[in-house]
Amino acid sequence: MPNSQKNLSRRERQIMDIIYRKGQATAAEVMENLPDPPGYSAVRAMLKILEDKGHLRHKQQGPRYVFLPKVSREKAKRSAVKHLLQTFFDGSAASAVATLLDVSRSDLSNADLDRLNRLISQAKKEGR
Repeated sequence: MPNSQKNLSRRERQIMDIIYRKGQATAAEVMENLPDPPGYSAVRAMLKILEDKGHLRHKQQGPRYVFLPKVSREKAKRSAVKHLLQTFFDGSAASAVATLLDVSRSDLSNADLDRLNRLISQAKKEGR
């Protein structure tokens, strides 16, 4: 598994977001989607760094390299959340959820709250 997201610069996170969103991308496609993009050589260098860090792999299509994530976005999210829980909440999912609810209270719709209630009920039934 690659190093966690904490080891990524802001620009590297932007590149990973683009590749996750698109599923795969060439350096030119990454450049097209970056805000205030650096030069092509700089983008290629950052893609290589992300590959060296274990976040990306590439395949050759004709004369171009196409970059793909090494792990699914879902696995990357789970790893980032585990790191967040350990770093800021002493491993407590309940504390993290309470904080998220407190911070997001005005943004949550009734449908969101109903979904959260269903997830909590399901977790209780499954004995988690």
